[in-house]
Amino acid sequence: MDNESTVSEFILLGLPIRAEDQGLYSALILAMYLTTVLGNLLIILLIRLDSHLHTPMYFFLSHLALTDISFSSVTAPKMLVNMLTHSQSISYTGCISQVYFFTVFGTIDSFLLTSMAYDRYVAICHPLHYITIMNQNLCVFLVVVSWALSSANSLVHTLLLARLSHFRNNTVPHYFCDLSTLLKLSSSDTTINELVILVLGNAVISLPFICILVSYGRIGVTILKAPSIKGICKALSTCGSHLCVVSLYYGAIIGLYCVPSSNNTSEKNAIVAMMYTVVTPMLNPFIYSLRNRDMKGALRNILSRMK
Repeated sequence: MDNESTVSEFILLGLPIRAEDQGLYSALILAMYLTTVLGNLLIILLIRLDSHLHTPMYFFLSHLALTDISFSSVTAPKMLVNMLTHSQSISYTGCISQVYFFTVFGTIDSFLLTSMAYDRYVAICHPLHYITIMNQNLCVFLVVVSWALSSANSLVHTLLLARLSHFRNNTVPHYFCDLSTLLKLSSSDTTINELVILVLGNAVISLPFICILVSYGRIGVTILKAPSIKGICKALSTCGSHLCVVSLYYGAIIGLYCVPSSNNTSEKNAIVAMMYTVVTPMLNPFIYSLRNRDMKGALRNILSRMK
């Protein structure tokens, strides 16, 4: 390609894996992806079938499970196809579409985790007003707003990316079309793109994270005022699963985007990205089922009906 070329496709270099290990890793990734899909579908099914789980927390959890399935499905199937067929290409349209949906579902995750943190804050800090505050209208409103803001945010990034018609290179050192990586390949002026990423990134990632920290700060103060150890343990048990998921999600993002760029290699970026696109969505069902009495009870009830 010359220095001012338009592209009809991109070449995804994939994960930093030796050719002889491709089969083993593709089987491992396939198993992780199927676990993600089946595990999160199980969560949705349990919440749907068990009336005891028809509460705000599990309403948000069902949407988080659906989002995790979609989030993994944006990148994992294409990566598996490329690994199994030894084809590394993705069309320009496919790449732009991948950027859009990756940004949509990644942002929705952030908003849903924030809504769940607010739910826990109300449940622990204002238990007498919980049913009044966390009513069905508010829950639906929070989910709709999450989808609307995420779609708008993603649309802005995608339209700004689509206007960049010239690229120095069409080789993407990643296993999916990562927005920041594509901007580095462009020979067009990306100042506006980078400014929008900075502003909107803080709006849809940093602000929700701050809200989660504030919510748990208030929860912590309330827990310390609890009159008994039993009250503290009960409060912690309702937040433990959510805290684990928040730590996994934001830990991977901070490790990828908030460390000095000189320390980031394409191999490191790909491995860390695997954490929050494949590993974290896969672990969420285990975290919420193994640490949650209600989920385990719902599973036992469903299994007993099937006998």
